[in-house]
Amino acid sequence: MTDTEKLDGMKDQVTGKVQETAGKVTGDHENEAKGKAKGFMGEAKEKLADAKDKVAEKANDVMDDIKEKMDKDDK
Repeated sequence: MTDTEKLDGMKDQVTGKVQETAGKVTGDHENEAKGKAKGFMGEAKEKLADAKDKVAEKANDVMDDIKEKMDKDDK
């Protein structure tokens, strides 16, 4: 799931940069600002996806530790 979120974030960063550049070239400050905002949102989405991955990894590590301790207690 987070791979899709990361790709979505990257897509927003690229389209935001294109929109920002187009705004600069044409002198459309509103379009430039919208592009910057979209790029920042894309970056935030990507960082959130990374954080979700780290939390899931930690949760799996904790579950593995608990399972190992339970297995030792059963022996």
